[in-house]
Amino acid sequence: MDADDAFPTQSEAESESDPEAEDAPFEEDLGSDIAEAAIIEENEDGLLGGLDIESTDDIEIPDRLVDQVIGQDHARDVVLKAAKQRRHVMMIGTPGTGKSMLAKAMSQLLPKEDLQDVLVYHNPDDGNAPKVRTVPAGKGEQIIDAHKEEAQKRNQMRQFLMWIIIAIVLGYSFLIANQLLIGGVLAVLIYLAFKYSSRSTDAMIPNLLINAAEDQTAPFEDATGAHAGALLGDVRHDPFQSGGMETPSHDRVEAGAIHKANKGVLFVDEINTLDIRNQQKLMTAIQEREFSITGQSERSSGAMVQTEPVPTDFIMIAAGNLDAMENMHPALRSRIKGYGYEVYMDDTIEDEPEMRRKYSRFVAQEVEKDGRLPHFTRKAVEEVILEARRRAGRKGHLTLKMRDLGGLVRVAGDIARAEDAEHTTRDHVLQAKRRSRSIEQQLADTFMERRKDYEMTVAQGEVVGRINGLAVMGEDSGIVLPVMAEVTPSQGPGGVIATGQLKEMAEEAVQNVSAIIKKFSDQNISEKDIHIQFVQVGEGGVDGDSASITVAAAVISALENVPVDQNLAMTGSLSVRGDVLPVGGVTHKIEAAAKAGLERVIIPAANEQDVMIEDEYEDQIEIIPVSHISEVLEVALAGEGEKDGLVDRLKSITGQALDRQPVNQQGSGSPRPQ
Repeated sequence: MDADDAFPTQSEAESESDPEAEDAPFEEDLGSDIAEAAIIEENEDGLLGGLDIESTDDIEIPDRLVDQVIGQDHARDVVLKAAKQRRHVMMIGTPGTGKSMLAKAMSQLLPKEDLQDVLVYHNPDDGNAPKVRTVPAGKGEQIIDAHKEEAQKRNQMRQFLMWIIIAIVLGYSFLIANQLLIGGVLAVLIYLAFKYSSRSTDAMIPNLLINAAEDQTAPFEDATGAHAGALLGDVRHDPFQSGGMETPSHDRVEAGAIHKANKGVLFVDEINTLDIRNQQKLMTAIQEREFSITGQSERSSGAMVQTEPVPTDFIMIAAGNLDAMENMHPALRSRIKGYGYEVYMDDTIEDEPEMRRKYSRFVAQEVEKDGRLPHFTRKAVEEVILEARRRAGRKGHLTLKMRDLGGLVRVAGDIARAEDAEHTTRDHVLQAKRRSRSIEQQLADTFMERRKDYEMTVAQGEVVGRINGLAVMGEDSGIVLPVMAEVTPSQGPGGVIATGQLKEMAEEAVQNVSAIIKKFSDQNISEKDIHIQFVQVGEGGVDGDSASITVAAAVISALENVPVDQNLAMTGSLSVRGDVLPVGGVTHKIEAAAKAGLERVIIPAANEQDVMIEDEYEDQIEIIPVSHISEVLEVALAGEGEKDGLVDRLKSITGQALDRQPVNQQGSGSPRPQ
């Protein structure tokens, strides 16, 4: 059986596939409305968006992954278009917002009819250059079986002929020549010769490199962090490289992720961590839609082996955080952008009845995926949605960091399962919120407890030049960060000296504060040194400008020798004109102040709508929104006579009254000390 007759050519294989594959219909409706699968109450203002359920067991789960993605409507629409037109996609955004789930969803949208098997054949002209052929999915196994059957027939004929020759030699040696020893030696030599020659017959059996016969959907290959061999393919090492015992080179060829993803999806998360040389080779695979397999180690015997080009007609989905674009090979990004889409994944979404219904379905999805958790009661789902609001950090929004929210669901379910409860209740969710605290939250709580032991946190009395600032550790834990200021005579030109491992943004914020001090103070500070200390910052240092009003108030207190009430804390950025600007993490900062025993907290007025503290802290602390530094000093400074004179002077300098309209500032991202 000739190797070239064992399979159809590539053009013939394509003609045998479904001619309507390119016109396969795509459903335009992305994300089914949960209202179609559940009873909706007349009032949609409830936490479940009007969903009438007793538990998540009453919620129907969509079959398609693309319908299970919560929010990210723009990204889902792009995935649909990209799947239909076979375009590449780059998804940039915060971890846990659904990038990998959308990539898997795309593989379900691609037509299965296009899948191919890939065979690697021995090249009789050059053993180190195996031949490659592609056939429709399922044909590869048939070809292998045909080759094995043909090889088995040839081996049977060879064995039959071998035994006849051995019998003749032994008979002649024993009956005629009477040389039994010589006959035995000749018989062994004949046996070895036939066995050695049979290896050439086995070498004609091709290697089924890619077998798509069992695939129900287009392939999805996650190549995140893959080394060169796993990504680009490799050739196995052969310990027997000579003497006729070596394994044929085509049998040692291994497919890489780029080859396994042919006609499907190749997903690479944290694309910027991929080796630069691998990124360059990935560019070639994307551009040429084929890539030869060779040994990836220069010391391997496979380094001499290089196959014919193997198909790599995949859709590339690259993902990462914002820094991924900075360290990504510019030519690779150009390939993706030039032949596809770039998508930014949202962190939050507007809190609407339909979205709350989908968040209820999300809880049901997590329970269904895990398979071991009790279903959540109505009250438990409501508590999860409340936590989604809180984690969003924005009024009227829900978080889209679904992986973290799913972790809360699983911890609550584990608690319920440990109690052999029939359902996961609201109490289980509340316990889970305490148990599933992040490392940063646990560190912050431990840090604050130790400060209480050593009386580092001052929550009463009046002190000149000392203020309780607020910061965040990580993304979801607040901490009290005292700031102290001292003014001393200078031995030379005066300056501002700040300690506490300040990073670039924090250093710039201190410089801005110095401009405020020069404007608002009637003292000549050119002959003074202003020392600013961030007390017990830790190894992380201070990053961000949300301590600006704290620094300004502490320095003005020290300059004017006016004490500050120690029962309050504050956070806020500051413009050079004295306006208080919004910052990030206000909810966690307020809760940290409450935990520390403080009674009042000053926040930017623009952040007032973002406050979503837990119920247990609402009665413990008073929240005071401010718009200008004069309002900060009005609240923070003690000593009526001295304070009033200072605040009046500031008002006369700025010409701004306390009752003026708040400055409309746009969100400042997340400028905060960490």
